[in-house]
Amino acid sequence: MLVNGFQKLTILDYPGKVACIVFTPGCNFRCPFCHNASLVTHIDKDTYLDADEVMDYLKKRQGLLDGVVITGGEPLLQNGIEEFIGEIKALGYSVKLDTNGSFPEKLISIVEKGLVDYVAMDIKNSKEKYGETVGIEDFDITPIEKSVDFLLQNKVDFEFRTTIVDGFHTLDDIQDIVVWIKGTHKYFLQNFVDSGDLIKPDLQPVSVDLLKEMKKKAQEIISSVEIRGI
Repeated sequence: MLVNGFQKLTILDYPGKVACIVFTPGCNFRCPFCHNASLVTHIDKDTYLDADEVMDYLKKRQGLLDGVVITGGEPLLQNGIEEFIGEIKALGYSVKLDTNGSFPEKLISIVEKGLVDYVAMDIKNSKEKYGETVGIEDFDITPIEKSVDFLLQNKVDFEFRTTIVDGFHTLDDIQDIVVWIKGTHKYFLQNFVDSGDLIKPDLQPVSVDLLKEMKKKAQEIISSVEIRGI
C-alpha cells in the first residue's frame, strides 16, 4: 500500500466529518485537467510516506477525528487497499473513498465488506466524450457503467461529481450525464480550478453563468444538484 501524501485535517472533503486525507500515487487516467498531476505523471518515490506512520497518527487522533478520506491518483490501483482501509475501520473511523470508477470489482468488494461509508465517484463526461476527457483514445467505458449501476443500488452513501472545464463540457453533455446517472440522490458540478499542477496547462473554467445553466439543466432530471467551487 503506497501513500504519497497526507493532510492531517480537513472539514471540507468529507461531508459532515472532521477528517484527514490520505493521497495514493498513480492513476490509470490522464485527464488533461487533473489537479494532482504530481500524483499521476511524475511520481517521486522519494516522497512516499510510511503507511504505518499514517496509522500511528490515526491511533493518536482517535476520538478527535471522525473520518478518513482516501483519494489519489486512483486509490483502487493500490495493492493492499482493502487491508489498509480495514485497519482504519478497526480504529473506529468512517472512511470516504474517492474513485474514478474504473475498478468496479474492487469497488463492489470494498462496499459489500462494509469497509467504506461514503463513495465519491467522478463522472468525467458524457459517455461519448469519455475517452477524450480521460486522455485515453478508444477508452472502454464498460467498467465505468458497471460502477455507476452498482452505486445506484444505494448499498452505500455516495455522490457523483463532474469537474467542468471550458472546451470539454457543454449543456448537452450535462444533459447526457444526468440521463445516465438518473436515480442518484447527490450530483455535484465542480468548476475547474487551475492548481498549477496540471497534466495540460492553459485550461480554463467555464463562466459562472454557464455553470448555473448546467445546474438548471441537470435539475430537470436530478432534483439534488449542487455547485462546488464558486
